[in-house]
Amino acid sequence: MSESLSLRLAAEIDLPALRTLMDLAIADLLKPFLPPEGVAASFEVMGLDSQLVRWSRRATLFGGDHSAGRDARMLDPTTEPARVRAMYTHPHFTRRGVGRRVLDACEAAARAEGFQSCEMAATLAGEPLYRACGYAPIEHFTATTSGGYAVPLVRMGKALV
Repeated sequence: MSESLSLRLAAEIDLPALRTLMDLAIADLLKPFLPPEGVAASFEVMGLDSQLVRWSRRATLFGGDHSAGRDARMLDPTTEPARVRAMYTHPHFTRRGVGRRVLDACEAAARAEGFQSCEMAATLAGEPLYRACGYAPIEHFTATTSGGYAVPLVRMGKALV
């Protein structure tokens, strides 16, 4: 499957399809890891950050346009890790190499910008893929929703050199 996959940068016209994809992935792929209220709460802390389509070298670690606490500051590749953000795979295409291909492309882009390492906030559903791709847990943390649900996440990192 992944051999026939072609990758390209997202464009503004892709935003509706990306929102749909992310919603499907959150709703379906988190089910084995969180109770129904946890999956529902995840929509408040995850989702599409449309700024990533325009320019992706931002300091925010995770979250969508609607998420609190975003940081639009540009990262410095000489002193900070790149951020791998908003990686979602359609539930019908998991475990076929799609995520690994997208992650490889993210890492190549980060290297080309001069970054020495990458970090991400992984969901519990994404953590196994990232571990298999050489990422190590840095810290477990939660993002607490307005309703008080603590969505579990794992900050993970990997050296690119």
